Amino acid sequence: MTTIRISGLRCRGRLGVTEEERERPQEIVVDLEIEVEAADDALDATADYDGVLRVVRGLVATESFVLLETLARRIAQIVASQPGASSCRATVHKPGAARALKVDDVAASAVAGRGG
Repeated sequence: MTTIRISGLRCRGRLGVTEEERERPQEIVVDLEIEVEAADDALDATADYDGVLRVVRGLVATESFVLLETLARRIAQIVASQPGASSCRATVHKPGAARALKVDDVAASAVAGRGG
């Protein structure tokens, strides 16, 4: 098993407990750890991370979420279902919440494997 790590994927999406928060897109930062079994030195033997990033950006841009945890789980599930991926840990950071709370970070992580 090999892990592909992608850090700092910046997206804009609708996320928050209040309707007001979800009305305006805000910055969301995503980190991914994708487990792959790359048996050959070929793109089709692993997860295409360019394609993975497009899928994650599309999800964040088009869907609205109340909970950070739900978004992290949904990203992990969709990435784990991509060709070549066995599982994914997705960590979603909400920089605006961290600034408002005067802390370094507000984040949630979720793990999903193929089929779940």
